[in-house]
Amino acid sequence: MAGEGYIPKLYGRRQGKPLKPRQMRLMAELLPKVAAPDPAEGAIDLRALFPGADAFELEIGFGGGEHLAYQAARRPKSGFIGAEPFINGVAKLLVLIEENGLENIRVHFGDARPLIEALPDAALSSIYVLHPDPWPKKRHFKRRMISPWFFAEAARLLASGGRLRVASDIPDYVRWTLMHARKATDFEWTAQRASDWKTAPEDWPATRYEKKARGEGRSPAYLEFRRK
Repeated sequence: MAGEGYIPKLYGRRQGKPLKPRQMRLMAELLPKVAAPDPAEGAIDLRALFPGADAFELEIGFGGGEHLAYQAARRPKSGFIGAEPFINGVAKLLVLIEENGLENIRVHFGDARPLIEALPDAALSSIYVLHPDPWPKKRHFKRRMISPWFFAEAARLLASGGRLRVASDIPDYVRWTLMHARKATDFEWTAQRASDWKTAPEDWPATRYEKKARGEGRSPAYLEFRRK
């Protein structure tokens, strides 16, 4: 088990398949325009980053960006930041941003930890950690994003009543998340019945990853926690 003081890093491949010409163009031209501020330069001012926004949301490890783009299109008055270390995922999100004319997304290409630490207290309405890498080998458990450190940071970042959503199709990772959630006294699990975590929320897009998981016989769990 990860130690109480351990700060996880968002591990993952940096690149898979070669980028397509359009993706390469967007990485060169669009990414600099929608990139989140460099956390190394200090605290991030969300109101300056998203002028006029009435809420701010964070997705950690957004994969191909389908969920992030979907939520941003649904709530144009919210400012969204997504963190992802995989260049192919970033490139896919940039395509969605361009195709849908999304102006309320900022992208952090890299490890989520510095970004998380640079965000202000009680500033977020939602945090999403969807299908994170389960790191199934015990010696790699310390690499899992869900950890005591993460729940402490989520409690710091979320405003009262804010939501934390975690989804996984790996039963062990679901148990791992609930184990840490029980120790996180600033949060309460909102599920009242089994269908609450077995059924996707109404505002949940069907992603390619999720369809693949179901096709392989794995049923996702949808866990939602509320900041007390």
